[in-house]
Parts: sequence; C-alpha cells; structure tokens
Amino acid sequence: MNQQHNCDVLIIGSGAAGLSLALHLAKNADVIILSKGQINDGSTFYAQGGVAAVFDENDSVASHVTDTLVAGAGLCDQAIVQYTAENAKGCLEWLIDKGVHFDQDKPAKNGDIRYHLTREGGHSHRRILHSADATGQAIQTTLVSQVKNHQRIRIFERYNAIDLVCNESDTKKSCLGAYVWNRNDEHVERIFAKKTILATGGASKVYQYTSNPDVASGDGIAMAWRAGCRVANMEFNQFHPTCLFHPEAGTFLLTEALRGEGAILRRPDGSRFMPKFDERAELAPRDIVARAIDFEMKRLGADCMYLDISHKSSDFIKQHFPTIYERTLALGIDITKQPMPVVPAAHYTCGGVMINKQGKTDINNLYAIGEVAYTGLHGANRMASNSLLECLVFARAAALDIEQTLDFQQPNIDLPPWDESRVTDSDEEVVIQHNWHELRLFMWDYVGIVRTTKRLERALHRVELLQSEINEYYRHFRVSNNLLELRNLVQVAELIIRSALLRKESRGLHYTLDYPEQNSATEITVLTP
Repeated sequence: MNQQHNCDVLIIGSGAAGLSLALHLAKNADVIILSKGQINDGSTFYAQGGVAAVFDENDSVASHVTDTLVAGAGLCDQAIVQYTAENAKGCLEWLIDKGVHFDQDKPAKNGDIRYHLTREGGHSHRRILHSADATGQAIQTTLVSQVKNHQRIRIFERYNAIDLVCNESDTKKSCLGAYVWNRNDEHVERIFAKKTILATGGASKVYQYTSNPDVASGDGIAMAWRAGCRVANMEFNQFHPTCLFHPEAGTFLLTEALRGEGAILRRPDGSRFMPKFDERAELAPRDIVARAIDFEMKRLGADCMYLDISHKSSDFIKQHFPTIYERTLALGIDITKQPMPVVPAAHYTCGGVMINKQGKTDINNLYAIGEVAYTGLHGANRMASNSLLECLVFARAAALDIEQTLDFQQPNIDLPPWDESRVTDSDEEVVIQHNWHELRLFMWDYVGIVRTTKRLERALHRVELLQSEINEYYRHFRVSNNLLELRNLVQVAELIIRSALLRKESRGLHYTLDYPEQNSATEITVLTP
C-alpha cells in the first residue's frame, strides 16, 4: 500500500490529447498514462463527425480562421485560432502517418490521394476529414495500438487521479505528480513525475442529459483549481442539438455531419422550423440550433423534435452513416424511411484551465491540453470538428516545450504518503447517489440552455450546501470512484454558476433572459482561486 511510481511524464487522461502527447514524448522520456476507466472509455472514442483542416485547394486557412471567429461570437483569441488552423493539416498528416484511415474520394488525375471532406455547422467549406461516422473510434484505436506497443509507455487503467501534489516552498508552485486511486485493488498510490499533464476532458456529466461517456466528470478542472490554477469561460457549455431521444439509446449522439449532408429538422407535425431562426437553417452554429430545438419543444410541449435525412438515397445514408444506421435500426428506426427523434444534450466544455500556447498552466511543470483546457480557440461557442483538432495541435505544442525543458538529471522525489488513518469505510453510499442526482438535475433546470439570474442564484445556493455536505463526507470516509467524481463535479458546477453570474449579457452558448443582448465590449471570464 502507499506505493510510489516514478516517471518523467505523467499524462492524466487517455483520449486523443493524452495519447498523441505520449507518442510525441516517448522517444526520449518514460511516460505513464493514467486512464480512469478502460483506455477506450473517453469522449474521443465516441466522436462521430471528424477533424477540421484545410485540404481542399478551394479552401484556405484564412477561411477556417474566419469561420471559427464567427462561431466563437467575438470571444476567441485570434492568435490562437490562427495558430491552430495553420497547424491543422500537419497534425492530421501525422495521424495519417500513424495509421488512421480517413475516407477518400477518387484519386486526382495525377494520382494524389484526395480525402472525402464533409461540411458541418459554422463551416463555409467542406473541410472535415472523417472515417465514415466513427472518426473518434478510428483515431482512438490507432493511437491505443501505438502506445500499447511502445516500450517507454506504461498504461494504468482504472485509476482515478485524486489530487495533484505540489511543492509549496518554491517562489512559484511546482507540480510533483499526483495521488491516484487504484480502482482495481481499491487503494491510494503516488506517482512522481517531472512533468504532469492534465488531459482529462470536459465536465458535461454535471448535467442530467449529456452525450458524453460516464468519465466526463470535470476531474482535471477541479484538481487544477484546488491546486491554484485559474479557469476561464466556464459559463460556455455547449449543448449538442441532436442527441437521439429513445429510452434505450443511452447517450447516443447524431453527428452534425447529418445536417452537413442535408438532414432537416422538423416539428412533430413534419414542418421545418430552422429557417425561422437563422438564415443558415440547419447549418447554423450549435448554440443557435440547440436553442431553436429547446424553444420549439417548450412552445409545443413536445418531448423531442425530429431529424430527417430520409429524402437522401438509401445507399448514400448507409455508406456515409453506417454506425448511425445500424444503431437506430436496432432500436426500430429506419432512417432511410423515417426521421430520428432528437433532443439537445450537454456535449462540450468550452472553458477550462487557463494555459498558454505551449499548454502550460499557472503552476510549474503542470500542463493541460484538450477539452480540460481553455486555449482561446472556441470563444463563446465551439465550431464543429475543432475539438479533436485542438487536442492534436496542443499535444504537439506541449510536447515541443516539454522536450526542451525536461530535466533528465532531476532525482526522483518521495511524495508524502497518503494518510487515511482517520477515515472509515462508508455505510452511507445512498448519500452520494442522492447528491449526484440532485446536482445534475438542478444544473439542467437552472444552468442549462436558457438561464436567468434568479435560477443561477438558486443553483449557487444549492451547490454551496452540497459542497459543504460532500467535503464533510470526503473527510470522514475512504475514497471511491463515485465520491471522487461527485467531489469534482460539485466543484466544477460552482465554477460554471459563478462564471455565468458574472456575464451580464447573452453571447454564444450563454443565453440569459435577464440580459438578452450582447454587450459591445468583449472580455473572457476569469476566476482565480
């Protein structure tokens, strides 16, 4: 018990960001990858749409930048958007070299490979590389096969990170690794690392309805905040407009590429409604489409709206969306003949831990990449297929910085043992379950797609009471997966609510009935511990 592992680089998270970073670094460094579940359990595996990059001669980096800035509603960091778009093609070519297969068109006359590019909401051109409708699975499985065969990479599956370990004596705080919960043997271990990277994904599990897998519980954001890192733009939570509405569907997402290929949103009576809300109709950015669906559902008292691609040929649908076709058919829905019932669901955390262009946080030797981080790329609303791109671009940027600053001569440090001498096993697991459900329900009702100041204040009051109760529980009982996730979700919920209360306007994904207009001034929301 109280075992310590030592490595050059600890990567907490096993999605596209963490795995690609590990592969960049493992040529020279010993790497540990921490995966809370099985290595394929994260959001990357379930991403359907694709990755945005300029591969078409009629497209341009400038156009990709402009589209991203427009979708971000005036809050993007233009330099970061430019940097990401410029590096997109190189990062995709790196993935292709690693063995990821993207769909191709017929070769060009000179024999060059031409990739099939699709279009999604907010994009002015076809620039989405994809692997049918299971792009994330293709990327994840390829990267996993690479890391599993690498001699300098160790993978710890079913390990929760509890908290970061930091050196408090320096003039600037430094990260030394983390305490981790071994779910296999149910005990706490320590990992010392010269560099620690948070690649834990987002926090959409804070909401009752989400497209995300169970592991998306905001762990990295909460740990970084407790350690002393600033967070930014936590009020901007993206709700994907089209999650399949079916009692047996779980959290099955219907990719935006469906609308990119001509799918139409309809009311229960079959009438189309998106042109009433935006001239781009179904191809408007996600915040607009999600609010439109939410508005129509509330106006009509309907359980869902419908997404219809049945006007396309059966062969086209089966070729481009085989996963969706098979999944919905198993539920009794033939999408070649009938529409799909849909509702919005929490999908993406646009804010996160503040970092610079190299992925560095406010704490020495601590980095954050992927959805856990605030880079400035997404602004007030993430444009479709920029998320996997952000993982790849900032993993490479962080790798370059780590390679230049990693001190191989630094000795391993014995971290303080984990002290659980004054705690006991819990006999009140029902408390965790009750608080879990209450949190997710009031976040959905009070801090969802449409907000008011009164709802936010009510939510803040409830979350402060929950925090007090959960912290008391945490001090007295041994840790468990549910307790650790709940502790982190409650912390992230507080950050979301506080950020939302500070924004006295409606912009992008933050829409409040009390301040329905945009302010002329544009500032990001920064919270400091």
